[in-house]
Amino acid sequence: MTKTMVSTTDQAWKCVALLTFLGTTAILGVSVGLNYLLLFSEALTPFGRSMITAILLPVVLGVPLFLFVGLKQIELRRYRRELDKSATFDTTTGCLNGAVFTSMVEKRTARPSVPGPKSGAFLVIHSEHLRSINLRFGLEWGDQALRLIASTIQSSVRAEDLVGRMGTSMFGVFLAGATEAEAREIGERIEARIAQVYFAPKGTEDALTVKVGGVVFENQVEFADMFRSAEQRMAGVQDGAAFELTHLHS
Repeated sequence: MTKTMVSTTDQAWKCVALLTFLGTTAILGVSVGLNYLLLFSEALTPFGRSMITAILLPVVLGVPLFLFVGLKQIELRRYRRELDKSATFDTTTGCLNGAVFTSMVEKRTARPSVPGPKSGAFLVIHSEHLRSINLRFGLEWGDQALRLIASTIQSSVRAEDLVGRMGTSMFGVFLAGATEAEAREIGERIEARIAQVYFAPKGTEDALTVKVGGVVFENQVEFADMFRSAEQRMAGVQDGAAFELTHLHS
């Protein structure tokens, strides 16, 4: 454990101790003060004083205490949702991150116990000229280009398809149960729509282009084989050419 972590832990415990001390002192003060005031009231019997104390103390102390605890529980749940989201989705593009995407695809393709079709298609999409955009306009515009590409991919696939960010400028799309014709249609749609996206960093219009390669499979396959084959088809695509799609035999 580093010195910074030890220091942070010590500060946290000091805050807890201080809060406990102040809270206990405040509760004792309210209790003693209320009993002291009621002691001098001639209109109240001892039973009346005890009933007032029994009712007022839980209200005065319990309401703010449980309100505070409830608000902290809401805040904690919000932090957990944000943590779960950050652990599942890529923060820049909103797509599944590489680890989660890989795991979900593997569950659908390589495990007989998981229900669902074992056939389908896998596409690899590489964002071209991203490095050039970063150099010419800055990283913020490079991230904006990735967000535009990612949103276009997500709007071009089916509701049940998975889209993940596989690297700095690479996306994967898993099309469960898709035929060759469906995979080709989706791949061509992605290419066409991205080419039509309006992207004008610093007022200068620039084209967004991608290369797409894919494989179609009919039986259970390993993710590594599927990804490698799709990436090879993508790498073989020439500028301006339609994406390549091939069959993967297990």
